[in-house]
Amino acid sequence: MSRPGDGHVAHLTLVHQIDTGGWIVHTMQRGYRKAMVATAIGAVAVLAAACSTNSSSSTTTTAAAPTTTVGLPTTTIPTQSTNAAIATTVPASVKSKGTLDIALDATYAPDEFIAPNGSTIVGMDADLATAISQTLGLTPKLINATFDTIIPGIQSGKYDMGASSFTDTIARQKVVDFVDYFTAGEGFYVKSGSPLAFNGLTSLCGHSVAVEDGTTEQTDAQTTAKACTKAGKATVTVLSYGNQSQANLAVSSGRADVGFADSQVAGYIVATSNGVFQNSGTAFEVAPYGLALPKGNGMAAPVQAAVNALIANGVYNQILTKWGIQSGAVTSSVINGATS
Repeated sequence: MSRPGDGHVAHLTLVHQIDTGGWIVHTMQRGYRKAMVATAIGAVAVLAAACSTNSSSSTTTTAAAPTTTVGLPTTTIPTQSTNAAIATTVPASVKSKGTLDIALDATYAPDEFIAPNGSTIVGMDADLATAISQTLGLTPKLINATFDTIIPGIQSGKYDMGASSFTDTIARQKVVDFVDYFTAGEGFYVKSGSPLAFNGLTSLCGHSVAVEDGTTEQTDAQTTAKACTKAGKATVTVLSYGNQSQANLAVSSGRADVGFADSQVAGYIVATSNGVFQNSGTAFEVAPYGLALPKGNGMAAPVQAAVNALIANGVYNQILTKWGIQSGAVTSSVINGATS
């Protein structure tokens, strides 16, 4: 998954409050200004290594995902009225359905995950996708999907939009259009008490890293493995999993030395782990997140307009503040803003 921002990077202190009343403080690199982010979310109970049914494969396994019990923020995001001027620009093929089918991989808290009721998709992306749909005069239909199936699903017409922490990249722009709405970096987390320290991609040489399939982190880890070998260093063992929960399990069980995810997601994993994980190093590779849309079907402009309307009326900031990630806010949305 993983992330135009202004291109500047400054230190950001993240302060997470957890159920026990304690605070976890760590420093990350995330944006131009310093900011404090408080995430009052519950606890993640991480299963032991015995839950895994595959102890050697470096690809997706059938390991049981960690059980998650998360107390949700109580902030209510107001229902948005249809913006008639923007709604008239929605292509007839989408408007005639009356719904916007939105795919999210709901294993990536706090951006998108399953609520304690076991079925509702919640998170920053879920709230934003809902508000965008309402602004466009459409009914949102949030669909849980595996991350690496979402872009193919958009290409095939199965989904109208992907709202799942996609990093906008030049390569992905060849098959979908992106409406950029957030900035994030990449970050590492390790099992608490680990003697290993990771900071930047080259620190992965000689270690095993857990990532989610189809993510920017997976690509970066695989590229780093080749670079380590070329430089005469020990390679990187990349352990890829079908969802973030399985990647977390690989780290907590000791199968992987380090976990690799978007910086705010890594911070959330640590903050809600009841001490199972700790962050390692600072965030890097800050880049834009984009809402993924079918290439050239006419939806990019109305979605961009909807995002900008939500920025202007303050709802966008309400959503980011609700989930404790307002440090990644953008001041305006652009289409296909990635430069790499």
